[in-house]
Amino acid sequence: MIWFVTLIRRLESHPFQAKQKLTIFHKFTTSAPTLPHQRCKTENHLNLLAHRFRCVGPPQGPPCRLPNLDVVFMVLKSAKNAYCLREAALVHGFLVVSGYLPNDVILGAQLVNMYVNGDGLREAIGVFHLLPTKSVFAWNSVLKGLLNRGLFEDTLEWYGAMLWEGLSPDNFTFPCVFKACSGLSDLQQGREIHHFVCSLRAQQRLDPNPFVECAIIDMYARCGSIGEARSVFENMMQRDLVCWGAMICGIVQSGRWTDALVLFVRMMSEGLNPDPVVLGTVIPGCGRNGAVELGKSVHGLVVKSGFENDLCVMNSLIDMYCKCGSTNDAKCLFESMGMKDVVSWSTLIAGHSQNHEHEECLSLYARMNESGITPNSVTIAGLLPTFSSLKMLRKGREIHNFVIRNGFEFDRFIGSALVDMYARCGSIKEAEMLFDVLPERDIAVWNSMITGYSLNEDAELTFKLLRYLQEVEVNPNSITLLSIIRLCTSLAMVKQGKEIHGYAMRGGFDSTVSVGNSLIDMYSKSGHLELGMKVFKLMKEKNAVTYNTVIGAFGMHGNGNHACLVFHEMLSTNMKPDKVTFVALLSACSHGGMLDQGWLIYNSMTNLYGVVPDMEHYACMVDLLGRSGHLSDAWEFVKKMPVDPDIDVLGSLLSACKLHKDVKLAEHVARKIFDLFPEETGYYVLLSNTYATVGRWDDVTRVRGKIKEKGLIKEPGRSWIQIRGTVHSFLAKDSSNPRFSLMSKALESLLLMMKDEGYIPDLSFSLLEPAYYDSKAANSDKFHHR
Repeated sequence: MIWFVTLIRRLESHPFQAKQKLTIFHKFTTSAPTLPHQRCKTENHLNLLAHRFRCVGPPQGPPCRLPNLDVVFMVLKSAKNAYCLREAALVHGFLVVSGYLPNDVILGAQLVNMYVNGDGLREAIGVFHLLPTKSVFAWNSVLKGLLNRGLFEDTLEWYGAMLWEGLSPDNFTFPCVFKACSGLSDLQQGREIHHFVCSLRAQQRLDPNPFVECAIIDMYARCGSIGEARSVFENMMQRDLVCWGAMICGIVQSGRWTDALVLFVRMMSEGLNPDPVVLGTVIPGCGRNGAVELGKSVHGLVVKSGFENDLCVMNSLIDMYCKCGSTNDAKCLFESMGMKDVVSWSTLIAGHSQNHEHEECLSLYARMNESGITPNSVTIAGLLPTFSSLKMLRKGREIHNFVIRNGFEFDRFIGSALVDMYARCGSIKEAEMLFDVLPERDIAVWNSMITGYSLNEDAELTFKLLRYLQEVEVNPNSITLLSIIRLCTSLAMVKQGKEIHGYAMRGGFDSTVSVGNSLIDMYSKSGHLELGMKVFKLMKEKNAVTYNTVIGAFGMHGNGNHACLVFHEMLSTNMKPDKVTFVALLSACSHGGMLDQGWLIYNSMTNLYGVVPDMEHYACMVDLLGRSGHLSDAWEFVKKMPVDPDIDVLGSLLSACKLHKDVKLAEHVARKIFDLFPEETGYYVLLSNTYATVGRWDDVTRVRGKIKEKGLIKEPGRSWIQIRGTVHSFLAKDSSNPRFSLMSKALESLLLMMKDEGYIPDLSFSLLEPAYYDSKAANSDKFHHR
């Protein structure tokens, strides 16, 4: 648009007569392309205006009738896009050459607005400065143009200049100003402007307006002050659909999905029907909360309202079903859609991956390629976790090559997913190389690398990377802490776990439910049940995972009664138990020897709560019966199962046989295990130990011989100790540690101390007969008395 500004300045700077000015303008515009005839009404007006300019002949020619001012005004109000801008610029020339500018304030303000609508901000400001009197409409047009460009600070500066000029803002001014405060997250400035709006209304200088209220609600919500946003919303005399949508969207942005769903239901009860924008906001909330029934109701509302052809809404429904675990419903919806875009395919691919349906994920990706739909970065980011879970490193590398060929390598989501894929596939070096070359590393990329080290149980590198993360001034988030807490749990690093707990409290992450759940799990598995319960009591928000974790913790510590009390507390909060809840409960009953309570819970699981038992529940019941000594009942339970028992069920029964020295049943169960799972070395050892408990040493030797005959290798047991942040691991007869001799002497001394304290070793599972140990003990006594 520089060409046009130059032309106008030339016209204004020379004292030509009007006819001469028209001649100059005619020479410039005759080369401009004309618009096609089949255009919108606005462009037809522009064509008419341009035609009348172009009919101007040379100075000696016949006079030409100039455009009607009504047509000019209509064009000024109608030009709304950059396509119209070039032709609409003819209007500016007409206003100059005919003497309307710069004196006509109304036409000048409309011209400013026209340039803003055509994204000609520089030209708009140029015309604005030429106006002798600047109306509120002209100011509002410039504010809108600045806001559309994302110039939030400039928007507020121009607003301040407007007030300095003594003008009173109107209801078109404040939405722009509040959006600028939202863009800057400037809560204090937003509050001050809100108070100013209230004072103008108190002086009856400003009427209440729903658009202003929506902008205020949005500003408070985006600045993190949901309470103030809710206060404005509740105090509104009349609330239209836009106001409800703004409030629901604000609550969703703050992560309060349940509150958003409650507000949506309230909106429906007041007789308002949602539009696609509100539906697209609410549907993800159903997915986040696992509210599949409410999601289905919303789906019905979508169909009833005729929005089934809205791709954004339909894609949101697919995502909702996937997040609720109803991938069959998501797939049916996907197949029924007449039109699908890359988002539709990507959403379902990610949904299958998130639900560990990896074969379906790969099959759908193949179909997508066959359909000619080109995957985008979101597709690849959703696909890569499948390769991670299946340890398909080669396929992952092929996808990495595809990413490079298509220019996705610098996408932070792709980078994070690739680092995670390499780390989970055990190729930590490739993960490190990719991490080092990524130009932009946001917290998601750092989390992928930290998770990789954590999965490989490399405590030293995990904490080293965490320290480096803080040095480069990238703030850890809840995902970072979850990865480190899990590492502390797996390695029983209570000291470091407490430090992370302290950091979480200082950073406000202790209010995050997932962090609290992980802390409970970490303390409980490290033997500090009381600290885990303290975290539980301090949690303001709890979900089903929270209660499942606490129930499992009490069960792990053999306190089944407390586990049942927590279960009843869970029910009192109207929280629905799931499959994991009953696995934790049955396991707690098993460890606590609560047979009758276990049967009661197992029966109520299906009859009262509609949870269909799966293999984990069967294994828990077999373990409960076996530990209680009811081996025959356990075997009958296995035979009556509606599905074939897996190795966990049979293994639980074999362990119970060893515990109660039932060799006959153990042999029967073992034969079944060896027929189904002949490569499972651990169960040969378990049968061998069962024979050892009753002194059948020949059978012990025979079973151990079978292990060698079949070429099976038992994974050796590993012990470890952490010293000064470094984990040292040891195998049986492992002498590779440089300080092995010193450790052997310390261990020998410790064993002698244990003997003096009256410790008697359990030799029932040893391959060597007790006589051997009696002789060793005698030698040990001789050594001790030297």
